[in-house]
Amino acid sequence: MQKVWSISGRSIAVSALALALTACQSMRGPEPVAQADIPTGYIGSTTGPSVAEQGYKDFFADPRLVQVIEMALANNRDLRTATLNIQRAQQAYQISENNQLPTIGASGSVLRQDTLSSNKPMTTYNVGLGVTAYELDFWGRVRSLKDNALDSYLATQSARDATQISLIGQVAQAWLSYSFANANLKLADQTLKAQLESYNLNKKRFDVGIDSEVPVRQAQISVETARNDVANYKTQVAQAQNLLNLLVGQPVPANLLASQPVKRITQTTALSAGLPSDLLNNRPDVRAAEYQLSAAGANIGAAKAKLYPTISLTGSAGYASTDLSDLFKSGAFVWSLGPSLDIPIFDWGTRRANVKISETDQKIALSDYEKTIQTAFREVNDALAVRENIGDRLAAQRRLVEATNTTYKLSTARFRAGIDNYLTVLDAQRTSYSAEQGLLLLEQANLNNQVEVYKTLGGGVKANTSDQVVKQPSSSDLKYNKTAK
Repeated sequence: MQKVWSISGRSIAVSALALALTACQSMRGPEPVAQADIPTGYIGSTTGPSVAEQGYKDFFADPRLVQVIEMALANNRDLRTATLNIQRAQQAYQISENNQLPTIGASGSVLRQDTLSSNKPMTTYNVGLGVTAYELDFWGRVRSLKDNALDSYLATQSARDATQISLIGQVAQAWLSYSFANANLKLADQTLKAQLESYNLNKKRFDVGIDSEVPVRQAQISVETARNDVANYKTQVAQAQNLLNLLVGQPVPANLLASQPVKRITQTTALSAGLPSDLLNNRPDVRAAEYQLSAAGANIGAAKAKLYPTISLTGSAGYASTDLSDLFKSGAFVWSLGPSLDIPIFDWGTRRANVKISETDQKIALSDYEKTIQTAFREVNDALAVRENIGDRLAAQRRLVEATNTTYKLSTARFRAGIDNYLTVLDAQRTSYSAEQGLLLLEQANLNNQVEVYKTLGGGVKANTSDQVVKQPSSSDLKYNKTAK
């Protein structure tokens, strides 16, 4: 085997390789500017840092709930899948980074051939190392693909954080749902007992001829209605526990469940939303959309680079001999080094069409990014709108409960004194029961809303308030930082 290049050829190859490694530039264009038209403030928000800056261990007041949340973070299958997706994206990024380096492989062969000019077959032995089709990245195509993989990896990380925030909110609300389902069950039980007493009283009055059968049947209707409510709330308790077990990924111990109505979900009195700019930093779904936008820009760079010639380098070095015993002796060393060139001439517009597809994908990613920002602000403002009026609603409902309970007591006393009929008692009892149910629903909605405010602001990524969450720069951020330098 002959040396295929001269010393000057070797120098040119080495120079070309150095140029490719040091001077390759990405052909991605400027990053588009998002126009999400975000508001300058929030509805009824108090001043101060965003409540999302608190870790979930500091935000939630009940240690039982914190323990349930930690069980969910360890066992929930959706979160586990999101974590595995991170590992997959990390390996994909490692592959794209490795593609910037030459692939070196060992080879060995034995070739036996016979020619017409020779009566004796000839055997050739080869062994060596080789570089196969290493692309000299003059136009930044490989670099752009690496940037895309980096952004996809970071987007997957942010998606996992978004899954954690959603999971924490769902666990907290399911835990509250179990508590208030039990509270409604106890209220229905108390109502059933009161209705049974009324039924027995009306039956005795009917038996001795004081009243007609109508009050007895009216009381019986109330009894059966209350029994139906008891059965319904027993079902709700079981379903709430089943949901909580699903979210946690395993059965939740009974000592971690709240059988009594929860009065406080957080120790924080003022749920401040912070500045609108804080939301863009705290919401991982917004960061994920931003990384996807950057990845789309990197794809444009890779597509544009395909419009230009692709230069690949192939080389090998090793030993060759016609005699196996002479394979590693002096004079048997051989090497080869040569480039290959792929120049696009006629592809009927395929490569340019790929560029246009990449540019359209970037516009789609930009639209998705803007929509994600708008959705985030809408969710926060919806939660804060509930927060602004929930106090007044609770105060009014408590006064309503007090009034209906008083009316029920007075109606019962007047009925037993023979002043009013049982229909007045029945109506007062139904109104009182409905008001009590409404109060429980509002108290649950109030606590759920506090969880919702924390979740929509991006709270839940940190376990402790002192923990630091560092936003990793996207490939576009790194590009412009290098340009600035």
